[in-house]
Amino acid sequence: MKRTRIAVGVLSAAALTLGLTACSGGDDDNGSSVASPGTSAPAPAGTGAAAPATDKPFGSACSAVPASGKGSFSGMSTDPVATAASNNPVLSTLVSAVKQAGLVDTLNSAQNLTVFAPTNDAFKKIPKGTLDKVMADKEMLKGILTYHVVGQKIAPGGLSAGSFETLQGAALTTGGSGDSYTVGKDKANVVCGNVQTANATVYIIDSVLMPPK
Repeated sequence: MKRTRIAVGVLSAAALTLGLTACSGGDDDNGSSVASPGTSAPAPAGTGAAAPATDKPFGSACSAVPASGKGSFSGMSTDPVATAASNNPVLSTLVSAVKQAGLVDTLNSAQNLTVFAPTNDAFKKIPKGTLDKVMADKEMLKGILTYHVVGQKIAPGGLSAGSFETLQGAALTTGGSGDSYTVGKDKANVVCGNVQTANATVYIIDSVLMPPK
């Protein structure tokens, strides 16, 4: 009887150890899987909701990101966000705007950001005359760009039905599920999400967001 109790105790301890190991194995070292304030928890099993891709970048435009080098996903992960973006050819127009607005140091020195980064094609949707006017007005440009930045890291699941205060001051709403998300009142699409840099989570989007007037 005594031997039976000892065996049961050993088996219970082993099961507990295996359970804890399994739970810790899926954690993301960069913190992107941690729910931020205002974010939603993943849907329970059996609800039919698609699980968000919390462990790696996702989206149709991710294939345009270089496979290696400083502009690749692994390369971007070691640099602060403005520097990381400058190495990615998909974001060259955004980088020019960030430099014009004098925001490089601000974005690189801040911690735990989420950046919604418009692609080059997103900027091409804006009439050239309008874009030239915005680029020439530093304060207006700064307001638009900081509307794309949230002062907390947001995991993909947190975008499902969120409202977040931006660095510009106005709230930005998000929605969607799985690997399909939209951002802002005009519903810009996330085309490559959950890109990690040294100090930010980046969601590349297909339209430039305009702050409310």
